[in-house]
Amino acid sequence: MTYEEIVEVLGYASGHDLAVKLTTADRREVVGVPTSVDAGRTAHEVYLRPAGDPDLEIAVSLGAVTAVEIA
Repeated sequence: MTYEEIVEVLGYASGHDLAVKLTTADRREVVGVPTSVDAGRTAHEVYLRPAGDPDLEIAVSLGAVTAVEIA
């Protein structure tokens, strides 16, 4: 996927409170609901609430994401 496609899917999912499955460059998969997408040069990350733990929020570098899909 292109960077623009990744940001578009994450933005859509964030705006509609939908879970996504991210695949990273090291082939790890993360499932969660994006709470914010910061595609700016300084942050360049997405924040996710992982499935099963609504009190936890993690940050994933957009540069590490190779694919994303609505889960």
